[in-house]
This record gives sequence, structure tokens and C-alpha cells, in this order.
Amino acid sequence: MTNEKYLKQLDKLDVKYYDVKTAVEEITPGSFEKLNYTSRVLAENLIRKCPSEKLEDSLIQLIEKRTDKDFPWYPSRVICHDILGLTAFVDLAGLREAVARDGGDPDKVNPVVPTQLIVDHSLAVECGGFDPDAFQKNRDIEDRRNADRFHFINWTKEAFNNVDVIPPGNGIMHQINLEKMSPVVHLNEGIASPDTLVGTDSHTPHVDALGVIAVGVGGLEAENVMLGNPSYMRVPDIVGVKITGKRAPGITATDIALAMTSFLRENDVISAYLEFFGDGIKYLNLGDRATIANMTPEYGASAGMFAIDEQTIDYLKVTGREQKQVELVEAYAKANGLWASQLENATYARTIEFDLSKVTRSLAGPSKPHKLVPTTTLKEEGIVKDFVQEGDKMPDGAILIAAITSCTNTSNPRNVIAAGLLAKKANELGLTRKPWVKSSLAPGSKVIEVYLKEAGLLSEMEKLGFGVVGFACTTCNGMSGALDPKIQQEVIDRDIYSTAVLSGNRNFDGRIHPYVKEAFLASPALVIAYALAGSIRFDIENDSLGKDKDGNDITLKDLWPSDEEIDSVEKSCVKPQMFNDIYEPMFNRDGLSAIKVEPFYSWNPNSTYIQKPPYWEDEFMGMPALKDLRPLGVFPDNITTDHLSPSNAILPDSASGEYCLKMGLPVEDLNSYATHRGDHHTASRATLANPKLFNEMVKDKDGNVKQGSLTKVMPEGTESRMWEAIETYRQRGQGLIIIAGTNYGQGSSRDWAAKGVRLAGVEVLIAESIERIHRTNLVGMGVLPLQFKDGDTRHTYNIDGSETYEVIGKITPRCDLTVVMTRENGEKIDIPVTCRLDTTAEVEVYKAGGILQKFAKEVVANK
Repeated sequence: MTNEKYLKQLDKLDVKYYDVKTAVEEITPGSFEKLNYTSRVLAENLIRKCPSEKLEDSLIQLIEKRTDKDFPWYPSRVICHDILGLTAFVDLAGLREAVARDGGDPDKVNPVVPTQLIVDHSLAVECGGFDPDAFQKNRDIEDRRNADRFHFINWTKEAFNNVDVIPPGNGIMHQINLEKMSPVVHLNEGIASPDTLVGTDSHTPHVDALGVIAVGVGGLEAENVMLGNPSYMRVPDIVGVKITGKRAPGITATDIALAMTSFLRENDVISAYLEFFGDGIKYLNLGDRATIANMTPEYGASAGMFAIDEQTIDYLKVTGREQKQVELVEAYAKANGLWASQLENATYARTIEFDLSKVTRSLAGPSKPHKLVPTTTLKEEGIVKDFVQEGDKMPDGAILIAAITSCTNTSNPRNVIAAGLLAKKANELGLTRKPWVKSSLAPGSKVIEVYLKEAGLLSEMEKLGFGVVGFACTTCNGMSGALDPKIQQEVIDRDIYSTAVLSGNRNFDGRIHPYVKEAFLASPALVIAYALAGSIRFDIENDSLGKDKDGNDITLKDLWPSDEEIDSVEKSCVKPQMFNDIYEPMFNRDGLSAIKVEPFYSWNPNSTYIQKPPYWEDEFMGMPALKDLRPLGVFPDNITTDHLSPSNAILPDSASGEYCLKMGLPVEDLNSYATHRGDHHTASRATLANPKLFNEMVKDKDGNVKQGSLTKVMPEGTESRMWEAIETYRQRGQGLIIIAGTNYGQGSSRDWAAKGVRLAGVEVLIAESIERIHRTNLVGMGVLPLQFKDGDTRHTYNIDGSETYEVIGKITPRCDLTVVMTRENGEKIDIPVTCRLDTTAEVEVYKAGGILQKFAKEVVANK
């Protein structure tokens, strides 16, 4: 039941909208002016979707910033990439069969919310950018390796309603979303409303730059929204970030985003919704804003919002949006209080200030995207050491991979143009890429290739080995492909400190390549400069990159383009028609007739990519026992989803590799862990398989924690590879627990980081803090997330993994529970914890065994 009394006519347009100010002022006069942007958008969603009898209570939560009750959020659409999107639809295909088995109607298992699936995470850079045929060669390999997956995706788009598929080779979901898919304001049946969405990738907030509330979620939560259920939430911690100052010449959006990421991590914005405002905003164009918003998961927030203003309108125009749509966005935003200048009195839980003028050229790393390293402090940080280059021999700190990649940076034309201009100057001065550097350009949009050609810069980048290798999420996602075998062997034989430099958003341990020891994030232009240098030990600001024709040293300042040069190229070469020429054919569905397919998928028992999931078997259909639990691992701070479920290349001697080889896959087609997540047999073997893992249960004779995918099988105390331990415990029917430090589960929003541990038998997690998306994935899989009380850690209780555990207490949202720890000598210790089932809806999901189990029960019950 809608609240039609709040419908109002939009001036000068034959459009209606739900008036937020009127509805809010009815409850508390004068309160609308104090509402921030996020609260105004959430309020509109409530007015349009919430039943009348529940509306006032829900709006009060926003007006008074109360967090004691749940309220529903109804995202207008769902976007998926093919990794989590495919696994989500594998789940739905299995759910159909589970529902039918129990006498329910399988047709009810169907997305009711428009869902867009973009195939962008399957391409590996097997051929680097120095090969003129790299794009087609990589695409051919992608199609061969992913035949099973693409077959399933093709079935999906016909078997389910409301699903639109963008095939491989077209770009990255976030950049396509920014440049085309988001209308900013929807118009349905004559009623305008803000675009809102969830996406199965942690970088979904990329489009927050347009003023669109877009939140990254795991596949399980996305499935819940697809099926028409609201996403229940409580009023988030909404933090204002006041931008002041103006950036210095030569500072890129990447530098700003990396500095912002470090700054916000220090200011603890975990799970908060951020709103950027202030006088400095006018110096950030939409591309700059998108670069900042994209890094939202790296600084730990849920959203990074920018209100709609002139920059938004300019961007919609330059990306070829229809004039009527542009007019609608501006008129609606101004009418409903969403225009930036109408938010001067907005209030926040707290406000922090960031000064653009203090940003310097920087890297981030190693291993942590929030570890900021200004290029002027490389020596102080110990990254730059005495640099010695012995002919063509690989030096210490050799850069094996230099990749211009990721939606983070390639969605910003200034960033890419700066790289092209730097390449041009390098070519003019006779500089070349070092031979051991595997270089690549993997734009997030096909438009980039068009405007780089228009500017005459693509050929300049190709000369240095930065030709287009694909339009997909590549190196940043661990899809960097194979290294030259001779180079890889030299790294092994000489134990070289090998590195990567990429213009991405992630550089976690073991993510980029198994033989890259550490990785650094940098702007696209800086990536090229490092490819010329060849080593991270090189002082990029001061050391000589070569000699000019007169014998003078060439340094970075001789290559770096001026802001005026960059702006001139952007203004003359980035045109609306380019976007229309690329996107109109991509989204044109005229003349396509639906192919009749069977409602149930025909599973291939020999596939290592797609298998019927097991989540509706008896052992997963309710709350576990929560007693006599043994630790699978006791982990330090900053355990990422890459540690829990790696995404990079599968090595033959890994548990997943051994299984795939046994199933008949050739070594060259083992592919990445990410691509096999539609098969629980292969994906389960990737659980905690990261070779960079540290499990405090496993120590050497000197008491140092060993590195690797290792644990101890208890009570014997036998050291074991993680997968063999998991199999042993499953055969025993032994329930498991994981104990960890802070920032547990940070990183990509992969549901397999939760699925894997649940299938391993993990019933409970206790950590000092848990990243939001991973926490919801755990709940969705029926794993109970618990949090140590402030000041308590695993060290407080001298936990070593030899104990057993039991959870005591009645489970309600954010209640206090007791974990009873029993040591080997029989001593019992009570550990007070907070239950991190945060809402009533989450408690219901948990008690059902998970989201999929709950939905199956409801469909069958309502048959």
C-alpha cells in the first residue's frame, strides 16, 4: 500500500514524485533541513514502498537518528558480475529444484527486481599488452576455459525473468553502471524516484559519485533482494567528510583516493555511510569523485555519497544521456531536496575534514590498500634501497607486472589521458619498458580505447607494451595470467623480491599472482613510469630513467604531463557520441526473441565449474548445535576474503588444483579460483587456501607462526594442510569455530568466503571486528558471528586452538552471549561476547539455516 497523499507534480514536467519534505515535516516540523542526503533518499524509499501503517515509525528512525528498530530498504535494481552473479544464479537454480522436491512452486524462484549481470571477471591476461593480438587471444582463451560457465549464463538469461546479460568483452560492471546503466533518477509509470541498488561486488559504491545509493553486498543478500524481499537495516552511522583546499599541480585522482583511503581508515569509518561535501568539492569532477567512491570498501565504509550538482549534470551530458533524462535528474533533485546546495544545514553523526592541498604523489602498499606511501618518502619507508641494475638481469624488487587496470582509475578520463601523455614523452625520449615487466592496459569501458585513439595516445602506450588486453576486471582481481616461464623460474632460483604495480584498488597478500611477493597501487601514469624503471627499489622521483640525446638524465618530472595538457586532451577528445556509439549496440535488445529453455538446469556431473549446490541437505536446514566446537584457525588482524577464499590462479599442487586435474582439466586450463565458484567441490577446496595465511595454531620449533594454508587437527595436535584437516573434521562430524582479530573479512564481497567455511563445518566466528559485507554473508550461510567485548582479544584468554567451545544464551539482535571455553586440562572460562546478528530479520535468517533455506521453507509453506 503506497502513501499517495505525498505524491506531488514536478514543475514543468509531466511527472509526479513522492515529496519527502512534506512527509517528514508532518512528523517533526523543521526536521527536513537537518536531514542529510542519505537520509533523504532513504526516506523517499520508505514513503514510496513502506505500508502506510509502518511509515511514521520508520521515518522516525531517520529523523531522530535512532537505531533501535529495523526498517526496510527496497533497492530498485541489482547488478552482478559473472563470478558472484553466476554463483547467485547457481543457487537459485538449485533452490528451484529444492522447492519442487518439497512440493512448492519452482516458478516462484525468480527475480522480481530488475537484475543486470555483466560478464567481466573471467578474462585472464595470458597475453600481455606488448602483443598486438592480445585482446583477441585473451578473449579466445576466456571462451575456451569458461565454456561451462557461459553455457549456464546463457541458460540463466532465458530461464529467469528480469535478467539482462552483458556478454564478455564489453567492460567492467561498475564503469558501465556509471557511464550508462544508472539513470540517477528512474521514471516508472509517470513517477520519478532516485536510483538505488545493491551489487555483488564491494566496489558497487563507485556509482555513489552520481548521488546514487549503491551498496556492495554478498551474493546471498543480493539473491534475497532479487526475490523481492526488502533489505532490512537500521539507521547507519552517517559521517560527513568535509573537503577543503585545492589539489596541487600534477596530483591525480588516484593520489587523492589513496590519501583519502588512508585518512578514513585512521578515522574509523567502518560500515558508515559517508557524505562528501565542502568548498573543495568543486575541484573534483565526476571522474575524480568516482575514483574516491570506488575505494569505499578499502576505507571500510558502506557508501561514499556525493550529492547531485552541476558536475553530475555535466557528466550525464558528456556520457551521452538523453536530454530529457538530464532535465529530469536536475528538476527532480532540486524539487525533492537532493541538490547539493540544499544540504547546507544537513547534520551528521560526526564530521571529519580532508584537505586536498596536502595530497602528494603516492603509492599504496605493500599488501594493504590503506597503507599510504608518498613517493617522496620511499627511502624512509624502506621500499627504495641502493638500486643496482646489472645489464638486463632482474634486480632486487623487480616489477614483474605493471598493469593499468580496474574501474577505480580507468573510469576517470584524466587518469588514462595522463598515462597516455607520459607514454608519448617517454617514447620521444627513447625510453623503453624493462623486458621482465609484463605490462597491460585493461580498461573498464570500450569508450577508453576510442578516445585514446582520437587523441593519438593509444599507439604511444602500445609502443611501451600497454596495449589493450581486454575490457574486463583483470590484474586487480588476480587475473594477471601466467608469467614468462623463464622469468618465473629465475624468480624462484634467485629468490628475487618480486613485485607488481597496478592502478587497481586491491593489493592483498597473494592476490595479484602467486609469484609476486608484494604489490603496490598507483595511478596509471605512475604504473608506466615504474615499467620503465623495472624495480620498486627505484627512487621514482629522483633516479634516472635513462639519458636523452644530449646525455642528460631523464627523471619523472621530464615525463609528467601538466594539468593543462591533460585538460586540453579531455576537452577535445572525450565526446558524448563516443559513449552512444559504444553503448547503444550493447544495450539494444530489439529483434531478439526469447529462446525456450527448460526451467531446471541440466547439471553436468563432470564439470568443475557448475554443480548443483548442497545447501538444502538436512545438515544445513537449521541452527547448528553450537557446542563442543574445535578451532579451525586462530587468526591475526586483517584476515581478508582473499585469505578465506582466494581468487587468483589455481596452482597444480593446491587442493583445488589436484581435484581439477583428477577431473580431467589440463594444467594450462586450471583457470582461477574465482571462475570455479559455481562448483562447490572445487570451491570448497579453496577454503583458507591462501599461501600467505598465518594461523597462530601452527608454529615452528622457535615459536614463530608458520606461513601457509595450515592448521592442526585436534585433539591429536597433528599439523595438516587446511583442506585435509577440514575433510578429517567432516568425517568425524566435528563442529568448528574460527577466532580472529580486527577487520576480519575485509576485501571483496565474495560469498564463498562464508560458503567455504560453512561447508567446512564452521558454526561460529569470534572476532574483534567484522567487515560489514562478510558479516552479512556469514549470516546468510547460517554461521553465527560474535564479537569480543571492547578491550578483549584472543590474547586476553590465551587462546591457542587446543580448546573446545560452546555458545550459551538466547539469540536476539545484538544481544550479550557467553562463550564457554574449555581448556585441555578441563578448566572452563566464560568469554562475554556480542551477538552480531544485528536485526530481527537476520536472526530469522540464521535460525532457518541461512537465506536460501529460509526462502525455500517460505515458498513451500505458501504453496
